Amino acid sequence: MSTNEEVIIEDDFILLRFDNQSNETVTYEREMKMGVIQFHFDLKGSARFLFNQGSYVLELEGERSLVLYNPQRELPVHLEIAPNSWIVSILISIQKFHSLFSTEAAFIGFLNEETKDKKYYGEERISPSMAIVLNQVFNYHLNPSIKKLYYKGKTYELLSLYFNRNEDPNAENCPFLIDEDNVLKIRRAKEIIISRMAEPPTLQELADTVGINIKKLKMGFKQIYGDSVFSFLFDYKMEFARKLLNNGNYNVTEVGLKIGYSSSSHFISAFKKKFGTTPKKYLMSISQNIS
Repeated sequence: MSTNEEVIIEDDFILLRFDNQSNETVTYEREMKMGVIQFHFDLKGSARFLFNQGSYVLELEGERSLVLYNPQRELPVHLEIAPNSWIVSILISIQKFHSLFSTEAAFIGFLNEETKDKKYYGEERISPSMAIVLNQVFNYHLNPSIKKLYYKGKTYELLSLYFNRNEDPNAENCPFLIDEDNVLKIRRAKEIIISRMAEPPTLQELADTVGINIKKLKMGFKQIYGDSVFSFLFDYKMEFARKLLNNGNYNVTEVGLKIGYSSSSHFISAFKKKFGTTPKKYLMSISQNIS
């Protein structure tokens, strides 16, 4: 099954949602006027962007984002979406985009005075916080009457998270991140807390395991993943729990145990803090949407 959805957020501001659960590649084409910024987020699977009748191709893999902007010519969307892929695209005019940021737009690299009239291409990793928002876009379980409002909020949230990573103008020049060995240690730390999410190590144990001091662990994790170690882990655990509930193979208590909550009440409280509803009510909303 494959679904393509187009939501008009505001004038010159559109959300595209592609859910290709089929076994075949799906093609989407859309003409675009000049002066439109394209944000493409590949949550899972892969996609190909074709230009000039297919003479030029850009590949986009899972958990990556792509920004395209060409102020000098039209840039139509010609997208090939691979099987089992989730893609979200945001199309927004340069005028509308400027209105979102007002005078602060200068801090965005491709819109400063020196580069605003030049074409721009940028590919980056999707952060964990962005992945959560994208997952929410694909797991809408609210009343259909507020669907457009919900998508509008998520679209604004996604753009905010995307540009929040660039808020520190010195982040790319940070000596810590230039050290590839340190970056590998931080990534290893993330893998460890995910693999041991039910019984995570302390910060000191984690730092000792990957061979780095706590200060660098905290600083590096925040710079690379945009959140503290345990805030990242909390979001990951809640999203993991939500997926287990979606599968329908475990009850609320079992899901809580799997992610490290020995008390059902503590798990319920944490889930509600993250998603604004209890696991039981979440399950009921799923069953209502299916029926």
